[in-house]
Amino acid sequence: MPNSSPKLLLRIAPALFVAIWSTGWVSARYGADYADPLTFLSARFVLAIGAMLIIVFWSHAEWPQGRGILHAMMSGVLLHAIYLGGVWWAIAKGLPTGVSGLVAAIQPILTAFLAPILLRERIGRLQWAGVFLGFCGIALVLEPKLAVIDPAHLRETFGPLLINMLAMVSVTLGTFYQKRFIPKGDLRTVTALQYTGAFLAITPFAFWLEPMRMEWNLPLVAIMAWSVLALSLGAIGLLLLLIREGAVSRAAALIYLVPPSVAIEAYFAFGETLQLFQLLGLAITVIGVAMATRRTPEAK
Repeated sequence: MPNSSPKLLLRIAPALFVAIWSTGWVSARYGADYADPLTFLSARFVLAIGAMLIIVFWSHAEWPQGRGILHAMMSGVLLHAIYLGGVWWAIAKGLPTGVSGLVAAIQPILTAFLAPILLRERIGRLQWAGVFLGFCGIALVLEPKLAVIDPAHLRETFGPLLINMLAMVSVTLGTFYQKRFIPKGDLRTVTALQYTGAFLAITPFAFWLEPMRMEWNLPLVAIMAWSVLALSLGAIGLLLLLIREGAVSRAAALIYLVPPSVAIEAYFAFGETLQLFQLLGLAITVIGVAMATRRTPEAK
């Protein structure tokens, strides 16, 4: 059964992606105590490049040629440098995580609107219903965090909010760019080039905007190791696989499951409250994602 392993990976990839990617919020919260956000990401990208190069040379993976190199680096700028840099910087500058989570939840809606235009993907009625149902579920999950936000404080964080929104647009365009310009090729070498592009893009801003603080200790080493191995290699690899093997709109709908997963992780990690209607919102979100990611004849 030579094809059983790839098929199994594709089946479990969505759940694995959500489970791993959601820990990025927890990592960001822990990491902020020991490092500046852009500096942390710059170091993370360097280590990710090194790890991917080891994998590439050990497996003799084939490198892209010509414009494929530039396309891979550009997708890294959109998916990693601008997106992660914008979100981490905005939160570090005081944007409430609840607001940041709600901004991230707009991505599947924006993707669903753009997919027919940019990629000619057909979005069926069931998918549209799932997209909006998922957003409603996210609103219920994040409502307690949004309710305690001081409007005056939110006005002070207009700049970080704008940066967070631009980051959301960047990752949305990045998924389309990945699907359009990198439809084939070895994902191992593509990922190495993506992090190279991300490092080259974000490092000058780290020098410009931050004192480059990195307090190397055991907690930071653990956070960095998880960020590189689990997030940069594992979760991103799964995301690229999902984008390549399926519709962009269905892959984006999985983002809805990240904030509820973070809420559950924060409950166990930080003792944050998890109310009954938040669990109801989680259930609604899961139903919405199931509808949005289901393959239907009119959406193929």
